[in-house]
Amino acid sequence: MAPENLSPFTDFCYLFLSIVLEGAPFILLGTIISGFIDAYLPPGLIDKWLPKNKFLAVFCSGLLGAVFPVCECAVVPVIRRLIRKGLPVSCAITYMLSAPIINPIVIVSTMKAFDSSVGQFSLRQTETVDAYGPLFMTSSRLLIAFIVTVGVGWIVLKVRSSSILRPQILPQGEDGVAQLDDHSGPDVSKSDRLVLAMRTAMRDFVETAMYFTIGVAITSVFKAYVTEDLILLFNQNEVTGIGLMMVLAFVLSLCSTSDAFIAANFPVPISAKLAFLVFGPMMDVKLVFMYLSVFKSRFVVILAISLAIAIGVLSYVWIRI
Repeated sequence: MAPENLSPFTDFCYLFLSIVLEGAPFILLGTIISGFIDAYLPPGLIDKWLPKNKFLAVFCSGLLGAVFPVCECAVVPVIRRLIRKGLPVSCAITYMLSAPIINPIVIVSTMKAFDSSVGQFSLRQTETVDAYGPLFMTSSRLLIAFIVTVGVGWIVLKVRSSSILRPQILPQGEDGVAQLDDHSGPDVSKSDRLVLAMRTAMRDFVETAMYFTIGVAITSVFKAYVTEDLILLFNQNEVTGIGLMMVLAFVLSLCSTSDAFIAANFPVPISAKLAFLVFGPMMDVKLVFMYLSVFKSRFVVILAISLAIAIGVLSYVWIRI
């Protein structure tokens, strides 16, 4: 059966399975890393590696993705364990938002996507591919992402962890002080640690996969039943294009390693492409449900709105600097 003859329901099934099969390995990888962090990493170790100055620690956390590259599907279970191991919430959130973009794999894929797009379409207004080539698009994506994520981290420094995190992520003792996980003491045997790591990974995988599957189902419904004509109908000017592309990135829930190939050939201004490339890896449908396993719903809503405003404004202003 030709793809154009598929019914919307059949298209939904194909989309659902393809996204699940694409994302599940990354979730599994993330939960395995999470399990080994829980079993082997001493509490507070990563915090000791970071600068003592809180603002500088957040700044460095925005660059951790270059050293520890993790996609958006895998990063949520990882930061769950890092927080419980003593990593400050501000640093964890900064790393969570920046790692899916500021990492070598995404840099290479973005360069390749915009390099291969030359000659495939013509840009409107005064924009040209020569003026906004692969180097400009890649560096702009990284810089905007870094500015936004570090800014979010600095703001979170001023907020109490108890007002952001769900109780089970950072449990409170009777004295109100957060109790850290410690399964890495000298009295724990190597075999016991391995069993603990696998149990933790299994538990995190089940919980994370549940939220991920809900998000994928919503994404597949949108992609199967909403036509491209309806999307293009709202793309009347640059401001509308920026908003539309962020909504599109939110709903489509593409992986950060492949979303540049979609953006590069989409008939919208460069600023809208940047908004799509930066907003999507930080906030999409599947990520919202995964974030809800770590953060309180109020914080997730505020974070989504704040990211949309900040990224939209920066993307609009960026090419005019």
